[in-house]
Amino acid sequence: MSGDELVFVAVLLTRLGVPLLIPRFPLPAILASLVIDAADQTIFQAYTDLNLDSYQGYDKALDVYYLTIAYLSTIRNWAEPFDFRVAQFLWYYRLTGVLLFEITGARALLIIFPNTFEYFFIAYEAIRLWWMPSRLGRRQVIAMAAAIWIFIKLPQEWWLHIAQLDVTDFMKEDVFGVSVETSWGDAIGQNLWFVALMAVVVALAAFGVRYLKQRLPAPDWPLSFDVDKHLDRATITPAPEPSWEPILSWYMFEKVALVSMVSTIFALVLPDNDLSALGVVLPIAFVIIANSFASTWLARRGRSWASAFTEFLAMAVINFGAAVLWIVIIRRGESSVNEGAAIFFILLLTLIVTLFDRYHRRDATTVLGGGRPGQPQAAAQPGR
Repeated sequence: MSGDELVFVAVLLTRLGVPLLIPRFPLPAILASLVIDAADQTIFQAYTDLNLDSYQGYDKALDVYYLTIAYLSTIRNWAEPFDFRVAQFLWYYRLTGVLLFEITGARALLIIFPNTFEYFFIAYEAIRLWWMPSRLGRRQVIAMAAAIWIFIKLPQEWWLHIAQLDVTDFMKEDVFGVSVETSWGDAIGQNLWFVALMAVVVALAAFGVRYLKQRLPAPDWPLSFDVDKHLDRATITPAPEPSWEPILSWYMFEKVALVSMVSTIFALVLPDNDLSALGVVLPIAFVIIANSFASTWLARRGRSWASAFTEFLAMAVINFGAAVLWIVIIRRGESSVNEGAAIFFILLLTLIVTLFDRYHRRDATTVLGGGRPGQPQAAAQPGR
């Protein structure tokens, strides 16, 4: 393997592996995923001579991948039903917009359907570092989502997808008044006012933090990035095996909807692929329902998956078989598919389905002292 390929594999494995930490370490893992997403192409350009034309499709799919795992972690970790429903709405709203954009190519859809979910998730998990999320009232949760939507995401989506401005180019040309080729050191050296401005910003930020610390309530627990340390495991009771779960249920509807939408987005961004959205949704829905029938059939006979890894391997075998059949059928028609990319995304989808099943089969965890102020504590089931 060449040096270029080693760098590519290392970055790809990082982008695949780090999001798997989100369910247990939500805030650091999603921030790391966000940083890696922003830095991957810069790394490739600086340390490799790879042709990145086909990577754009993978990059989009990996963005959806880590955000999907973030959504699944809300099913695992968010005990407040109202908070979960707000996150669920924001997630599916954005997912719908991305799907419509990939089908139509209309960039305006990305500002109509902004990615508010990601920053809402980050803000919520930042609060959980010190305080019980149940301290937030419903109005506060709505206000937080609305503020992120209006004041952060709408300007950002306009900048990225409508104006299509580059931060580096804008800063150097419009702010510093130098050419794009000028180094950052020279650009800042010619604009020492920027250093003074940053000093003022840091001072104001420090003052703001001190001001907030004096007015915020005392922390409910010591700082920890491990979400499981903030959950009352004594209140968790194992959910029944899926033998009781009917095939035609909200659980099954969401499962088909989630995986079909994510799968369609993956398929539409695949390089060298001309499959239609309907050509993806139908086989995916069929495979998911077939998997669920198989799981329910096993459960009713007293058998279940021993672990998430065992379930992932079993489903991977089933889904790979379906993928091979799909590829054979596609080759007989006029459509084409990138087999390597298809296998790559089958693994991602199998992982998503496995996590969806595992988290929906357990009762929602209850935060220590959970429940809205003035409300009785009870174990909730936001995933149902």
